[in-house]
Amino acid sequence: MNNEKRRLTGGRRRALAMSALVVSVLSLLLTSAALAIGFDEVRDYEEVFVISGQAPARDRLQVRWQIAEDYYLYNNKFLRFTVLTEGVLAGEPRVPPGDLSFDELLGEEVEKYHGELVVDLPLQTVPPGVDTVELLVRSQGCLENVLCYPPTDQPLTMRLPTAAGSFDGLGENPLSGLGGADAPLPPEQAFIYESIGMDEASALVRFTAQPGYYLYRDQFQFEVIDDSGFEVLDVDLPAGVIKDDPEFGPVQVYYGQVEIPLRFSRPAGAATEVTLRAEFQGCRDGDICYPPMSQTASFTMPAADQPVAGQPVDAAPGGATAVPQSEQDRLAWLLTESPTRAIIAFFIAGLLLAFTPCVFPMVPILSGIVAGQGEKLTTLRAFWLSLVYVLAMAVTYTVAGVLAGLFGQNLQALFQDPWIISAFVLIFILLALSMFGFYELQLPGRLQSRLAEASNRQRGGQLGGVAVMGFLSALIVGPCVAPPLMAALIVIGASGDAVLGGAALFALSMGMGVPLIIFGVSAGKLIPKAGAWMEAVKAAFGVGLLALAIWMLERILSGGVIMLLWGVLAVSCGIYLGALERIEAGASGWKRLWKSLGFVLIVIGTLEILGAAAGGDNWLRPLESVRQTGAAATSHAAFKRVKSLDDLEQALAGGTSAGRGAMLDFYADWCVECKRMERNTFPHPEVQAFLSQMQMLQSDVTAHDDRDRELMKAFGIIGPPAILFFDRSGREMKPYRLVGYFTPEEFSAHLAQVVAAQ
Repeated sequence: MNNEKRRLTGGRRRALAMSALVVSVLSLLLTSAALAIGFDEVRDYEEVFVISGQAPARDRLQVRWQIAEDYYLYNNKFLRFTVLTEGVLAGEPRVPPGDLSFDELLGEEVEKYHGELVVDLPLQTVPPGVDTVELLVRSQGCLENVLCYPPTDQPLTMRLPTAAGSFDGLGENPLSGLGGADAPLPPEQAFIYESIGMDEASALVRFTAQPGYYLYRDQFQFEVIDDSGFEVLDVDLPAGVIKDDPEFGPVQVYYGQVEIPLRFSRPAGAATEVTLRAEFQGCRDGDICYPPMSQTASFTMPAADQPVAGQPVDAAPGGATAVPQSEQDRLAWLLTESPTRAIIAFFIAGLLLAFTPCVFPMVPILSGIVAGQGEKLTTLRAFWLSLVYVLAMAVTYTVAGVLAGLFGQNLQALFQDPWIISAFVLIFILLALSMFGFYELQLPGRLQSRLAEASNRQRGGQLGGVAVMGFLSALIVGPCVAPPLMAALIVIGASGDAVLGGAALFALSMGMGVPLIIFGVSAGKLIPKAGAWMEAVKAAFGVGLLALAIWMLERILSGGVIMLLWGVLAVSCGIYLGALERIEAGASGWKRLWKSLGFVLIVIGTLEILGAAAGGDNWLRPLESVRQTGAAATSHAAFKRVKSLDDLEQALAGGTSAGRGAMLDFYADWCVECKRMERNTFPHPEVQAFLSQMQMLQSDVTAHDDRDRELMKAFGIIGPPAILFFDRSGREMKPYRLVGYFTPEEFSAHLAQVVAAQ
């Protein structure tokens, strides 16, 4: 029961402190344009208005602020005291008179308090058995002639004296009424905080509690508060001494001096100064407990040749909080810790990626190349064609990835321009028409004769064309970002090690290419060398190329037009298969089968055309718009679009004021996996139930303009799909970041963890 009470009390304290921080940050963001100092120079409210409290008697509380130089509190309607302890009723606070002066920031005369403010709060009712009072104090203060903080809530917990007597007087320290030499020390003297860098990725934190004082083991939290790129990776809290606390029961505490090792994730680079904030709570034996406090320490971390990747965490009771580790972070850590194992892992990941929608379209491209060889095709020839295609794709993918990691620029995104996509689609259409026998693609006669001799000795010209197709396929067909790719880019960007990251990307690409090579060689064995069958096979591959052209056009055309194109293609194929022709008596079973298949294609194509005419935009569900005609469409929460960092900050500030976390989805029309998430995952009822508990933000980076690139660079995003989550204070929850496609079941399970952590 005591442990449960302690958990609830600590949770309430943290919630109140977080609430005050959220309000402060929001107001400072909204007024930052008027500041005479930089935003990063603004000190925390709790640091300049140090609040403390004590109970001289069971019917009276005293609240005291120590006010930093050049700062002041002022007496207005926001000065408020709320008792949180059940059954305790407070009277009117007794606020001493302050200094009346004209305030330039507020444009009016106000009552100010400099240096120190002490307020008496009488207690009208205190039930028997109540020995502590929890108080929530709201106040407001300013930095002279520079800025005013928003009204801020600060929690206090004060221990009441026994009913038999009371404290004799008020000592000089605001936390005690014992007075004289027995007055407790100020918190910064009672608990000394130091830290020193040990090696490139670890530091040693030391706390010294003065004699008669102790620190709670389960109240430590650590956070790097600068822009050094360091994040707390692991906290090794040593075991404490079991103390039977009169308020909280048996707890682990530290007496005297305690040393706590910390490990960081960090980028490679020279020696760096790091500022580490520690949050903790302590007491003096036998009488008072200090409110939760924070102190900072700056120290130098040694240089590091390699980045240290891993899962950043916060310290929590007994050690680090258990949070999920993203797939890209796990792979990035593996790549830095064990490159050989990582290369194998990246190759296996490539094998799996070969069957995703971002890579699978390369199958009809390669099959079209193989089938286009006609009678010249052999198994060996098919192998060389496939290998050259895959190698060109792998080299391009690797080079593009290394450049993206070094410069933060995704070359694949640049190639999603409508004109480039249209040109590539035109190539597919021309290849398809040649397979239908409309013409034969070949070089002009004059150039063909000049190259005849060289062509007789080798087939490099054709292989060069295949390599060009592999190059274009890597840049245009598969621009989506997957966790293995993101992991390699994290390592390249953090360490600058293009060789290590490039090797991982090449292994990934070759893993993606192995199924393509197998398919190409198999096609070389199975495709007939001559006869009517060959023409039929080439026509089938031609249809595949036309389908790929429509799939590419989906990135730049509306959903209704795409449905219409799919319908026309399906109907045309049905007619080609003889669906509308009579079957003579005694016709073979094959002819009847093709007619039946053709009829099915005509029906499917007709449904697509009807769906497009009815205003549909999802070719996978052609009748969806028809079903919903005259009825309310199934609705789900809509995204709020953000285009720039300013848009995002404003949206997060709005969510912070409402006490809600947020999800930011990076989307693009040319990202196949993004569209799969929109069609399959986001509308799912269970997913929607979780998303309704947070802001849904989306950045459409289809244009990939300067503002898109600025927003992605701010979060280290190379391209979509990527989903980021933010807590209720507007900070990104990096361990929960997602890259790639997730099924509704996977995504809802992840959202459950996010909502619990927000």
